[in-house]
Amino acid sequence: MLEPIVKLALAEDLGVAGDVTTDALIDPEAEGRWKLVARQAGVVAGLDAAILAGFLVDPGIEFTMHAQDGGRVKAGDTIMQLDGSVRSVLMAERTMLNFVGRLSGVATLTRTYVDAVAGMDVIIASTRKTTPGLRALEKRAVRLGGGGAHRYGLDDAILIKDNHIAAAGSVSAALERARAYASHLMCIEVEVDSLEQLKEALPYAPHAILLDNFSLSELKAAVKLGKGKALLEASGGVTIENVFAVAETGVDVISIGALTHAARSLDVALDAV
Repeated sequence: MLEPIVKLALAEDLGVAGDVTTDALIDPEAEGRWKLVARQAGVVAGLDAAILAGFLVDPGIEFTMHAQDGGRVKAGDTIMQLDGSVRSVLMAERTMLNFVGRLSGVATLTRTYVDAVAGMDVIIASTRKTTPGLRALEKRAVRLGGGGAHRYGLDDAILIKDNHIAAAGSVSAALERARAYASHLMCIEVEVDSLEQLKEALPYAPHAILLDNFSLSELKAAVKLGKGKALLEASGGVTIENVFAVAETGVDVISIGALTHAARSLDVALDAV
């Protein structure tokens, strides 16, 4: 999945004519050395995409790694060194930095949440609120930050949400249809927005129940009712300020859309040496 994404990003930047500024200014024979540097602390991600971007522009670029995907860096740390054609590196520079900055931002934000609940028996998970076309890379960045995945797409599990329930008529009706449809290996999760809906869902033994926008007191009551009967997932309104309190309720998973849709890119730069 990586190569088509990187090729599209390069095509987006180079257009039809390529890098006309570099063509106009840089001697075709010029060689150089650069360092990819973190300007702020964080968790590195996206190096595979960045290296592939450089390779697709020029297989002769040499990369020397000083950090790895998933590794922590401090402000000023060198992530990797590049040696090769000046023209080639300048052509690939922005695409490389975009991948590393964006994906490191996702990994860094995820690690912030994971660290906030360290020692608690809970998974911090991403959702499908991802950048179109970049889901595979953003989901991997979440993994590199220590998080898990809610699900990757519509095809890997049945997730009955509020609009499905409205269309089916009730939680019970939706779960009955899901049970009739699913194979023995297909997981079923149902989203509920009240303790009454939770009680309606439990007799159907779904694999997981998503507790949508429950208050802390409601989460505690839900855990008392459903712990051990289904995997309990809290979602909605979770922030870095309240994530520990949510974990304390005893839920198994906390899914947070902000890991991907609200992550700020890590500040990285390519500096000539």
